[in-house]
Amino acid sequence: MGNPEDIICAISTPPGIGGIAVCRVSGPGAIELVDRQWKGKSLSKAQSHTAHLGDIVDDSGEVLDQCVATVFRAPHTFTGQDTVEISVHGSEYVQRNLLLLLCKVGARMAEPGEYTRRAYVNGRIGLTEAEAVADLIAARTRAAHKIAVSQMRGSVSTRLEELREQMLELASLLELELDFSEEDVEFASREKLIELATTTKNEVDRLMRSFKNGNAIRNGIPVAIVGATNAGKSSLLNQLVEDDRAIVSDIHGTTRDTVEELCTIGGHLLRIIDTAGIRNTDDKIENMGIERTKRSIAQASIILHLIDGTTDVAKAVEEFESLERDPEAYVITLINKSDRLEKPLEGYLNISAKTGEGLDKLRDEIARIGGELTNTDQVMITNIRHRQALEDTSRALDAVINGLEMDIPGDLVAQDLREALFHLGTITRAISTPEVLNSIFSKHCIGK
Repeated sequence: MGNPEDIICAISTPPGIGGIAVCRVSGPGAIELVDRQWKGKSLSKAQSHTAHLGDIVDDSGEVLDQCVATVFRAPHTFTGQDTVEISVHGSEYVQRNLLLLLCKVGARMAEPGEYTRRAYVNGRIGLTEAEAVADLIAARTRAAHKIAVSQMRGSVSTRLEELREQMLELASLLELELDFSEEDVEFASREKLIELATTTKNEVDRLMRSFKNGNAIRNGIPVAIVGATNAGKSSLLNQLVEDDRAIVSDIHGTTRDTVEELCTIGGHLLRIIDTAGIRNTDDKIENMGIERTKRSIAQASIILHLIDGTTDVAKAVEEFESLERDPEAYVITLINKSDRLEKPLEGYLNISAKTGEGLDKLRDEIARIGGELTNTDQVMITNIRHRQALEDTSRALDAVINGLEMDIPGDLVAQDLREALFHLGTITRAISTPEVLNSIFSKHCIGK
């Protein structure tokens, strides 16, 4: 990104025509720059966090728009630098010419995420809080909003700091062991050190496992519709997403690849996956689709096992049980084509993907499970970068525990512990690699 001392500007509201548009100008000298194009009460003399009505004028003195300028003085701003937010009318002409004017008199266009990056660099927010800003903007459900707000308020960084303190305590005990190795003094037994390291690792692993549900909240709970060919999977997908998304045919093996669609049920964002029917076939293309089906089953949080009620249900259940899946995944067994059965089969949820019979009960059950999966009372991670760092931390702590159990010299154990502290620190603390920071903040929108 550009010079962090540049004055930057961007429209922070969504593009297009609206009632108002907000242009954010930030950087050393931003207030004075806007004041030179301002007709009204002097912004340079205005107190921080005050709003003023006036006109924005160009170099010839022509009024571009009557607007409200809100002044924020450093360091008590989002970026930590002087900032002015100019609220103009939402005309595309006004927005475009306001940016051209600001760039002409000394500002430059902000890059994606540059405001948030400056907030991070200037110590206004931590790295996890900065990443949560993008999640909050992209939140599509109550659960996604709740977890993003929690992370912006420091829930993840606070928990990670607690884990860091535990590791520092372990490090200090190891240092004492090294310092007094030749004395008849024991500050902590190896058993105590193992217990402390194991407790820390267990919490690191819990946070790492929380990524599955956290990612589901952020990107949609994966729901796989599985079953034999011609069981009605594509019809069920179309019913759930309320669109003719998948081709429906009586011909076996019509669906040869996974078809994904997002929808919301009970306030939960779901990623519905229609899969290829599982059967024995010599068709190479269909077999490729069946392999993808098996991967979808293994990765799904909710599995809708759809059985044609006019076929051998017991055999279908037995065949499904042999498939590999996440042991924590929820399985809902559905008997389809209830409109063709003399009576419903007991112990199952009977539906008709053709007529819609029983689908309200199915939606209620999916919503209930979604509520359990997206329970955000515990600290949860949603970022793949965080998950990878926790995985590296856990691996290093494994080496610490193994070293302690094998009575390896403390200086070697301490080296593994320093590695664990390094990996944990990459989540919340300063990262010096520009490529990593660019990757993080480029995912933010322009104006934020």
